[in-house]
Amino acid sequence: MSEKINQIVEDLKTLTLLEAAELVTKIEETFGVDASAVAGGTMVMATAAPTEDVEEKTEYNLMLDEVPADKKIAVLKVVRGITGLGLKEAKELVESAPKVLQEAVAKDAAEDAKKQIEDAGGKASLQ
Repeated sequence: MSEKINQIVEDLKTLTLLEAAELVTKIEETFGVDASAVAGGTMVMATAAPTEDVEEKTEYNLMLDEVPADKKIAVLKVVRGITGLGLKEAKELVESAPKVLQEAVAKDAAEDAKKQIEDAGGKASLQ
């Protein structure tokens, strides 16, 4: 392998699990690939053939992306309301952001929950 690739591998070894996950997401977004669709050791393009009847996504994952320290309690209250978790579980979830709050949520419910989190001062996204 070239020296450049060896250096990249060494740099990757120093990443935390969270940083590695963020790196995978960034690579997927930048290059339009899906890391879960690996065939024979190479990434497969995650683009579908263009069609006129593009189905709109109806279910989303609600991600809690970031919680500023001064907004933690307000966001914690919203997270408890959205998820139905107890105080301890919701606190652990908020402190471990970025984290998936809900999976396969209807579009309207996901957008409403995202708005509640943002109104409380947190950052959320739909995937």
